[in-house]
Amino acid sequence: MAGLFITFEGGDGSGKSTQIAMLAERLRALGHDVRSFREPGGVAAGDAGERIRDILLDPVNADLGVRAELLLYEASRAQLTEQHYRPALDAGAIVLCDRYADSSVAYQGYGRAVLPVAEVQELNRIATGGLVPDLTLLLDVDAASGLAQATSAGADRLEAAGREFHERVREGYLEIARAEPGRVKVIGRAPVEQVADEIWSHVQPLLSRIGRE
Repeated sequence: MAGLFITFEGGDGSGKSTQIAMLAERLRALGHDVRSFREPGGVAAGDAGERIRDILLDPVNADLGVRAELLLYEASRAQLTEQHYRPALDAGAIVLCDRYADSSVAYQGYGRAVLPVAEVQELNRIATGGLVPDLTLLLDVDAASGLAQATSAGADRLEAAGREFHERVREGYLEIARAEPGRVKVIGRAPVEQVADEIWSHVQPLLSRIGRE
């Protein structure tokens, strides 16, 4: 790939959206072409990915089965990868993604504790054609404080899954980081600017790959 693929992971309320916006601004100031995405979802209202997002997060769908849930996430991911991620990376852009394949491992694998993690990983591979991030930034927060932040204005279907579920999600993320320390960098709770600086310390060394630091 000519570009860089950087993903942000973490439990609900970990501050991913804020940090993605800050990093995108910093990279654009250096002249980089930056494309930001979120999962599940699309790039405009009415996209297939956005309709899938509505199904997954709407509390009215509380009876959605675990395999159905996972396959909907993978469908959204497959569409984004084919339509947006790969073309942007081939064009030399820096792609920043709010959640990617690790989310399914953490949430549908470890969190739901029904499907084998290996099964989730294989479906990730199929959906993405084996596309692996250059860098994954895991914003680690404890489940209780993260949920309090995320649900201050109400909870979606995943946020309402309960504290024990979210604690398993967090442990799943940390297990992923332990297994892949070269790709996944764990960043603990800290003031926003401090987190941004730590993120930059991991991103900046990668910029030489695309010819501009």
